[in-house]
Amino acid sequence: MHAPGIANHPGTTLTGVWARRGEAAASLAAAHGAEPFEDYASMLSTVDAVAFCVPPDVQGPMAIEAARAGKHLVLEKPIASSVSVAAELVSAVEEAGVASLVVLTRRYAPETKEMLAQLHRTGGWTGADSRWLAGALLDGPFSNSPWRHEKGALDDVGPHAFDLLDAALGEITDVIAAHVSETGLWQLILQHAGGATSTVSLCLSLPMQPPFADFTIFGTNGHRTLSNRDTPALDCFTNLLDDFVAMVHSGTTTHECDVRRGLHLQRIIDLARRKAGA
Repeated sequence: MHAPGIANHPGTTLTGVWARRGEAAASLAAAHGAEPFEDYASMLSTVDAVAFCVPPDVQGPMAIEAARAGKHLVLEKPIASSVSVAAELVSAVEEAGVASLVVLTRRYAPETKEMLAQLHRTGGWTGADSRWLAGALLDGPFSNSPWRHEKGALDDVGPHAFDLLDAALGEITDVIAAHVSETGLWQLILQHAGGATSTVSLCLSLPMQPPFADFTIFGTNGHRTLSNRDTPALDCFTNLLDDFVAMVHSGTTTHECDVRRGLHLQRIIDLARRKAGA
């Protein structure tokens, strides 16, 4: 998604590709008219921005290095493997004055933006439920992802769920309860500023095709549900790049889905894992 999205966007040019495996970088670069790099630092010296698609424990330190080199950042979620590294990344971004966005895919979908706007206009919401259930670890392109097998659904799809719940109900301030089963099913109860609560179920090891993603909010004005995914992921990424290009050109360094959002979500992941004793 990242390479074709950047290569085909009118405001960006894919100029260089680095990967841990040189042959992978060469193949991806050739497909999109970019230059492959064997050395990450060498690539940094030739670009204005870096879009990451690497595991969290790799992304954190590399993104810090890029920010300190003055590069704008498009980050995957979670933005790092720990709260401490995520906080260091935020500091590096703020000190360098660079733009940053996190790939929280559904937030860049028009239908999601419209739903959130309607929720905020209506008000009176007291609770919500979110379910992100899939078989990504059983089959498909992510089934051989070591970090996803190690961290599970909490770290992979958890940021998406937490971000939407937070945007709809108000800031998540605490994890009231969290449990993870032997099969990797996470179930959580979250506390929001203002008194609302929400529940979350997350799993990547259920034989469900297509994946099931559901978001329902309820309160004094009834309930609303967002279960459609009308906008394809690549189109969401294009919308992200629209915002990113505008930020870079205007000198804006803040956005509702910037690196600070990533740190907030990282803290929720950490709270949940500690609450579950996992």
